[in-house]
Amino acid sequence: MHLETDRLLIRPWREDEAPRLFEILSDPEITRWFGTPEAQTEVAQTVETIRSHDLMKPPRGVWAVALKQGDLAVGSVMLVEIPKSGAPGEELVQIGWYLHPDSTGHGYASEASRAVLDFGLAAGITEIRALTHLDNYPSIEVARRIGMRHLGQTDDWYDEPSEHFIVP
Repeated sequence: MHLETDRLLIRPWREDEAPRLFEILSDPEITRWFGTPEAQTEVAQTVETIRSHDLMKPPRGVWAVALKQGDLAVGSVMLVEIPKSGAPGEELVQIGWYLHPDSTGHGYASEASRAVLDFGLAAGITEIRALTHLDNYPSIEVARRIGMRHLGQTDDWYDEPSEHFIVP
């Protein structure tokens, strides 16, 4: 999948970008917001993570968010299954995003997420959710900025309660 916005390219991660992705996935300040908050400890793990993205069934996936100018990967955006939300192959879908620390505060997460949300809906996903930690205020704001409707809090799928957003 390749998408373009005014400033961004949304495309598969490349293995040569593993060190950049490792900087994100080894940062406990970022991974604490993930459903399984274990930071990666070796670039080799990150290479395997990139390879695993290729195994996802479209329109699901995890993609690099890169600047059009210079093609620097600034983070990821994804459409992935919500764990324990249905029978295999029938799980609910959530959108997620994360950015490299040097790339926050520029609106990249909102811009990329809006494009991927539109892509997922156009590809036939009828509902896309976002689930954030209760105190992950930047992600809560991204969900609101991209037009997701807040459904309140839920403890349906993760060990801790989540703020729950949905589109359409």
